[in-house]
Amino acid sequence: MTPKLSVAMIVRNESSLLPECLACLRGLADEVCVVDTGSTDDTAHVAANLGARVTSFPWTEDFSAARNTSLNACSGDWIFVLDADERIDPEGIEFIRMIVTSNAKSC
Repeated sequence: MTPKLSVAMIVRNESSLLPECLACLRGLADEVCVVDTGSTDDTAHVAANLGARVTSFPWTEDFSAARNTSLNACSGDWIFVLDADERIDPEGIEFIRMIVTSNAKSC
């Protein structure tokens, strides 16, 4: 069985960056879990329309609480943490998938 890879994201007012970011995850992520910490734009709507599972979490000045919420939303065997302004090179996708798959065979 191939391990499932989740991507965890914390976002706020990132609607302009999400389309490109989520597009770069095609072929990598089995699920994308986005935690919105209080956007005033359409970030949550954009993320959901692009296939992400969106959770709202009010910003409490505690980054670790938001991060833990994003990690808890994931159901994958592996979790990759990404910010909305980051991108993964297509070669990186193949490499990450190879690591995830080869690790599963050695466990």
